[in-house]
Amino acid sequence: MWVMVKKTGHALYRIWFYILVAIPILIFWPLLLIFAISEKTYPQFFWLARNLWATVILYGMGCPPQIRYCEQLKQKGSYMLVANHTSMLDIMLMLRVSRNPFVFVGKKELANLPLFGFFYKRVCILVDREDTRSRSAVYRRAEKRLEDGLSICIFPEGGVPEESITLDTFKDGAFKMAIAHKIQVVPITFYDNKQRFPFRFFSGSPGPLRARVNHFYHTDTYTSADASSLRNEVRDLILESLQKGPKTPC
Repeated sequence: MWVMVKKTGHALYRIWFYILVAIPILIFWPLLLIFAISEKTYPQFFWLARNLWATVILYGMGCPPQIRYCEQLKQKGSYMLVANHTSMLDIMLMLRVSRNPFVFVGKKELANLPLFGFFYKRVCILVDREDTRSRSAVYRRAEKRLEDGLSICIFPEGGVPEESITLDTFKDGAFKMAIAHKIQVVPITFYDNKQRFPFRFFSGSPGPLRARVNHFYHTDTYTSADASSLRNEVRDLILESLQKGPKTPC
């Protein structure tokens, strides 16, 4: 009996998430559509996504964000944002981390989702990880957005690892891009997303979402040959902060 009650609660919690994802999109559909048409109006789209979409979902799920900054993002300037990837809530929490407009680089499969996918494929940089030409196109599109003064967000694990894996291996793409454009890498640790809303259907629960913005990596002195070294340094930092917990001093 108790097992059935728990499964019902988890199912309702997950259904509620999808309702919260859809409601702001339906309410602000005309504005979102207008701002998604042109790259010039992307900052306005980002503001709506951050303040009216992500906020509604996180607080509506009972998952208030608690973000600790070891270093502050400047209001102007481009960054490479990287974080561990564990949950669908990663997207919403990342939007709350940065006030600076940034563009997600994400897998093309999410474009198939109803409502969300319609805007996702218009404002994000989609990558087919099995297609070399697609990966090359990502660099060109990201370069254009960086020239526009935006930041880029990539989850360098390249997908969501199995729940038993604390942090999967990182791919080089984000770090090659950061070095090529001489922008700072911002390592971000998400502590609770896997527990609050994992990908297993009958799971998840409300609670705070703690995140830590670690000290940045400056890429001015790095060359393309240093991409793997930078990748490993950033991964080690995020892994260490996951193991030690969010209260570890910066």
